[in-house]
Amino acid sequence: MMPRPVTLFTGQWADLSCDEICRKAKSFGYDGLELACWGDHVEVDRAATDPSYGKTKRASLEKHGLQLHAISNHLVGQAVCDRIDARHQSILPARVWGDGRPEGVQIRAAEEMIRTGQAAKALGVSVINGFTGSSIWPLLYSFPPVAPNQLAEGFTDFGRRWKPILDEYRKLSVRFALEVHPTEIAFDTVTSERALEAVDGHPCFGFNYDPSHLAYQGVDYVEFLHRFPKRIFHVHMKDVTWSSQPGSSGTFGGHLPFGDRRRNWDFRSLGHGRVDFGRIVRALNEIGYQGPLSVEWEDPGMDREHGAREACAFVRRADFPASDRAFDAAFDT
Repeated sequence: MMPRPVTLFTGQWADLSCDEICRKAKSFGYDGLELACWGDHVEVDRAATDPSYGKTKRASLEKHGLQLHAISNHLVGQAVCDRIDARHQSILPARVWGDGRPEGVQIRAAEEMIRTGQAAKALGVSVINGFTGSSIWPLLYSFPPVAPNQLAEGFTDFGRRWKPILDEYRKLSVRFALEVHPTEIAFDTVTSERALEAVDGHPCFGFNYDPSHLAYQGVDYVEFLHRFPKRIFHVHMKDVTWSSQPGSSGTFGGHLPFGDRRRNWDFRSLGHGRVDFGRIVRALNEIGYQGPLSVEWEDPGMDREHGAREACAFVRRADFPASDRAFDAAFDT
């Protein structure tokens, strides 16, 4: 088994040009990048319509000795199912925001996600990571009491809006990997099962596995891999810490910003949190995942270049191939 490639997600580096983050990622030791569809890292409209764009972008990465396995469009995907408000204007391209009327924003976001599939095809990648948004996330706590049909309508809305996108992805031979995450239609194992049902088990719908978003919620992040072995289309490597002791805020952070010491949990650079990556790698081996291990670097208390370099080395140490023989095979008769 070949070592899994170690890549860097560029979403937290979009203030830098694509060429600059290529140079830095190579110097940090990465094999490749997971390019974000913002900044100039992937310009979706150009990639989807200009035949030369994909070739030029790939050539730029190859010049730096970097691979490309996936692209990510979390920001636009969020607007497909969300209840649109003023916050979304700051994360969406102007052509998607338009006049800001909610239904129009959602329709244009869906169209942009289809163009993202076309961009992925042009770039020669088969996985698009991202968010879906959710019309029912505001109903997380059931008071006033939430009627069962309200939740069912939310999953129906998700299926209605995303199945046409997924159908286009099937034509393009690309797949969508939802990063299971609070604020999305799926944020734990139970809601991931329900999301799969809502799209009728569509073959182009799966998950971008990120243990950090499951662990602090108390979700069994290793069992998630065993529950969805054929739906793990991509893997994010990200660490998180959380307190087992009572504190000033709870699971959803008390409206405190990342980095505030009163938070119950916060993201950490790899190896500085509580996620057990040894168990994760064993599970990835058991389910046969051979795709990239992509570092999504987030730590409010550490310099990002130091952290990204350290994280790359951490992943290389943490990853190991599955055994091709029983350890006690020498005693077989």
